[in-house]
Amino acid sequence: MSTSSLIVIKSTMRKNKHKSCPEDSQQPLKSHKTLTKEFIMALHCIYEGVNRVKGRKGGERRVREKVGGRERGKRGGRWKRGIEGASSEVEQHLELGKKLLAAGQLADALQHYHAAVDGDPSNYLTYFRRATVYLALGKSKSALPDLQKVIELKPDFTAARMQRANVLMKQGRLTEAEKDYIEILQKNPLHEEAQSHLHTIAQVREDMKIAYQLHQHGQFQQAIDLLGRLIEVSPWDPELHETRAECYESIGEYAKAITEIRPTTSLRNDNRKAYFKMSILHYDLGEADESLIQIRECLKLDPDDKNCYPHYKKVKKLVKLLQSAQEAKNEKRWEDCLNKATQILKTEMKVDFYKMKANSYQCHCHSQAGNTKDAFQMCNYILDRSPEDMDALMDRAETYLGNDQFDEAIKDYQKAVNIDGDNRRAQEGLNKAQKLLKQSKKRDYYKILGVKRTATTKQIKSAYKKLAAKWHPDKYKGEEKSLAEKKFIDIAAAKEVLTDKEKRAKFDSGEDPLDPEQQQGGGGPFWHQGFNPFGGGGGGGFQFKFHF
Repeated sequence: MSTSSLIVIKSTMRKNKHKSCPEDSQQPLKSHKTLTKEFIMALHCIYEGVNRVKGRKGGERRVREKVGGRERGKRGGRWKRGIEGASSEVEQHLELGKKLLAAGQLADALQHYHAAVDGDPSNYLTYFRRATVYLALGKSKSALPDLQKVIELKPDFTAARMQRANVLMKQGRLTEAEKDYIEILQKNPLHEEAQSHLHTIAQVREDMKIAYQLHQHGQFQQAIDLLGRLIEVSPWDPELHETRAECYESIGEYAKAITEIRPTTSLRNDNRKAYFKMSILHYDLGEADESLIQIRECLKLDPDDKNCYPHYKKVKKLVKLLQSAQEAKNEKRWEDCLNKATQILKTEMKVDFYKMKANSYQCHCHSQAGNTKDAFQMCNYILDRSPEDMDALMDRAETYLGNDQFDEAIKDYQKAVNIDGDNRRAQEGLNKAQKLLKQSKKRDYYKILGVKRTATTKQIKSAYKKLAAKWHPDKYKGEEKSLAEKKFIDIAAAKEVLTDKEKRAKFDSGEDPLDPEQQQGGGGPFWHQGFNPFGGGGGGGFQFKFHF
């Protein structure tokens, strides 16, 4: 309840402090937004602690046939002690209920009111208190039988009848609510709230007809607006929420449709249809995990539901595949990642979100696995449909880098940075691509060995052996020997860098680990460090003894 509502209640209670109370009362509790004057008065009386039940013959409380294990009909002291014991126990529950209610511990208070009702089922005000707690807990269905019992025990208790009418109107049961308001007005024709609600019911009936017609004729936005106003009057009417959800779904507002359906799971008993619908909508939004949660709620109500169980199996399988694909990607198991992506596409071929998710895994994992052609195909497929897809842009950029297409890589990274300037991967990728472009104009160890940037160590060593054998200086004489020596030095340098993880990582980031200038004096190429690939001392006439 809002602060303003509490102020209104306290003000009303102060004004009525000295008026006659029907029964006892206690501290103000958090209740519903709409409270009748009679209901406020009744709460005041409950809180003030007046303990009177009208209709008690001779001032004695009537009790059940069995009270505290003592049978009705017994006379004398034993019977009096039975009455007093039962009465004391009931009063104790009522007192504890009042204290817990005042402290806002509604669930605990409810337990004591249950016990009080069991101990004295003839006390109409105990039912009224329990109904009040039910309403504060949002359990209007449970409150209605108690309000009905209050009216049966005390037909002239206007506060209970008014509260029942209000609950019925909120549930959309307009005809029943109307009867209660008319009954109140027959006893008190000047009852302003009853008059106001009767007028509201007449207007709501007309608006409902219009709203349903708008829905049927496809005027969904107008229907949504009108249904929203109707829901303010009857928030517990499941049909209003369901119709509004259908309107939202029709205009593609799936998230809002879910919001409208959710309360109907408690407004209708065994509402498997609502859980199924929410699961479908979450699924279509690409929220497979949430879809699985909702479909499990349906199966709790009926494990064999003909709609929910087949959908559950499909969603469960898809969720597992998505998780497995992500794990494979994180752990750099590229072939596993690609296999899971293929299975995702076989499992779900209609919903675009999951198709694009699988394509995203294919784009990334093909790129990392060095499958250049397939990587370009999948990344381009995604970017044709979603030009600003960050992951696809950066994955394609990395594929360009692996293919020595540095200018193209820079363009993709630059676009990614323009979309999200705080993206670390895009920033680092752009810097790397710019360095590699600059580096490519110098010595490129991959080109020297004729291998791709994605080449394995085994492939690098194999290429080195072939080229080293081809350009071994002992095979050449004269000017050709000088050219062979230069080629052989480059080949040996390329092998040294690309078979060393640390040096290769530096080179891949745009830094030449054998460039004295880039190393800033921190060591130079191997021939500056006492290593001579030709084995012997300088000058001509040396003999090469090279071991592969």
